[in-house]
Amino acid sequence: MTMSTPHARALAALGHDARLAIFRLLVTAGPDGLRVGEIGAHLGLAASTLAHHLSTLVDAGLVVQDKQGREVFNRADYPAMHRLVGFLTAECCAGLACVPAEDAACA
Repeated sequence: MTMSTPHARALAALGHDARLAIFRLLVTAGPDGLRVGEIGAHLGLAASTLAHHLSTLVDAGLVVQDKQGREVFNRADYPAMHRLVGFLTAECCAGLACVPAEDAACA
């Protein structure tokens, strides 16, 4: 089975420690999200570094940004998160037939 492009992008984005920490913080923050400065303060990230990582998460479809006046609020895209988790667990415990007889895992 090949991985679809949106899932691959999301997993690649979450494959970096800083981006994973940002996403987990936004998931914890809830639907109101956090301002860029709040994320930086929580995680100790410089503004330019944070902007780069947020951009990657937005491009991967995991984070939504809303501008309210001069503030930019960032929030986890919960439907996208649920789709990704669903993709990862869709065939959980479905089992696989082992083809090679010499495969020790099949014994």
